[in-house]
Amino acid sequence: MPDFLVFDRVTKRFGDLTAVDAVSLSVQKGEFFSLLGPSGCGKTTLLRMLGGFETPDAGRIFLDGRDITGLPPNLRRVHTIFQNYALFPNMTVWDNIAFSLQVARYPRSEIRKAVEGMLELIKMADHAFKYPSQISGGQKQRVAIARALVDRPQVLLLDEPLAALDLKLRQHMLLELDIIHDQVGITFVYVTHDQGEAMSLSDRIAVMNQGRIEQLDPPAKIYEAPRSGFVAAFIGDTNFFGGTVTSVEGDYCTLAVNGFADILCFNDKGISAGSPVHLSVRPEKIRVTPTPPPPEKGSRINVFRCKVTDVVYQGIYTKFWLTSGAHRLSAIKPHSRFLLDQATITWGDDVYCWWHPDDGYMLEQFTAADAHLVQMPPAGYSLPKPAAPNGEPAP
Repeated sequence: MPDFLVFDRVTKRFGDLTAVDAVSLSVQKGEFFSLLGPSGCGKTTLLRMLGGFETPDAGRIFLDGRDITGLPPNLRRVHTIFQNYALFPNMTVWDNIAFSLQVARYPRSEIRKAVEGMLELIKMADHAFKYPSQISGGQKQRVAIARALVDRPQVLLLDEPLAALDLKLRQHMLLELDIIHDQVGITFVYVTHDQGEAMSLSDRIAVMNQGRIEQLDPPAKIYEAPRSGFVAAFIGDTNFFGGTVTSVEGDYCTLAVNGFADILCFNDKGISAGSPVHLSVRPEKIRVTPTPPPPEKGSRINVFRCKVTDVVYQGIYTKFWLTSGAHRLSAIKPHSRFLLDQATITWGDDVYCWWHPDDGYMLEQFTAADAHLVQMPPAGYSLPKPAAPNGEPAP
């Protein structure tokens, strides 16, 4: 399939700041594509250049084989949805959706058919003659989507469209967006700093950092096989281990880590002995038990003694922070079932943590700054510390 949307070495500067630095990427027709990254990484600037609101200092942008780099916004078949919806407050839902068709002087019968189709798509037919002040935030967002889609643009741009909604409504709108995309088949380019949104919706994700793309892959590959320390830490949470390969046995190698025990890991990069390596291990890959793990025939696992230093209960799982040697680790224990009378692991407990060598992933790139992105326990969310034998709170 030929590339539908192409950024070819696009650069944008604001004074001494390079917001987008020679970015090249391509998007397929009908794809749900996300630009993901922290504030200031360049994702919104990239979106604004695609929409025609900013002009690149270098590079070209192509849409369906046509160079649109210098075209004004009104000559591109590209529509944008912003955080604040930008609905006309003095117009009804119907008139807001019909506006662009009326300006273009479509026949009334075509406008009626198109608007009714959009109202059906967003499930708002019963609210057609209400004003924006009379509908909820989620309904406003759906109207903004319908207004942007009614004249069938080639690309729909969504700039942090769910940021103003509360958690429950965001979760509902994620499902709505996915359904709408599947039904209309239009290319969506979605900008967000929320990893969960991007992972839930996207066919592919471009993770951006300091104006450049760190990794461009499907969500599962970005999470399970991050290229850099930045991607590993920004997408979810992880544990980093840095050390030197001391030996190689077939597909596995042993990593010596200062202040920690040796780690056996899958050597998918073909690293030779003596090479420095950084390893990422996701918290949900690490098991935490009060007793050693059962022996596994024909398989070696990494097992370490640890002490529990913090516990955070999150309903569907409990997160532990552990210390072993000079290292601090995080681990997640899912709750498949809960028994009120079962013993729980808590502060100060000596436990075993363990994971399979296949569950660690060697990183191609790592900087010292990446380690600062690792999540630490949030203040005020810890479980009560166990009481001392005399009944006083433990220190």
